[in-house]
Amino acid sequence: MGATKTEHFSEEQNEMAIIAKALGHPARIAILEHLLKVNECICGDLVAELPLAQPTVSQHLKEMKNAKIIKGNIEGNSVCYCIDETTVEKLHQYFKGITSKLSEKSSCC
Repeated sequence: MGATKTEHFSEEQNEMAIIAKALGHPARIAILEHLLKVNECICGDLVAELPLAQPTVSQHLKEMKNAKIIKGNIEGNSVCYCIDETTVEKLHQYFKGITSKLSEKSSCC
C-alpha cells in the first residue's frame, strides 16, 4: 500500500480531506443531522436514534471527534456531544469558495 503523501498538499486541503472522510458514512451524517435536530448537547441517547449497536455508534463518534466535526465533554459516566461550530464554519467557507468560483466560470460541459 502506497503512502498518501499528505505533506505535498496544503494544510487546508488535508483538513478538508479529513473532514470529508469522516462525513463519508451515512451513520455519521445521521449523527450530524440528529445533533442539528435536537440543537443541544446529547449524552448517550444516540444509540436509540440509530439502527446500530452501541460500540459501532461509539466508533463513529470517535471518528467524528477526531475530525473535529463534533466535540465532547465528560459529564459523570457519560460523554456529551455537540457540533463543533468552528469546523462547520470552515466547511461552509470552503464550499462557499467553490460555489463562488463556479458562478464565475463559463460552462464547459
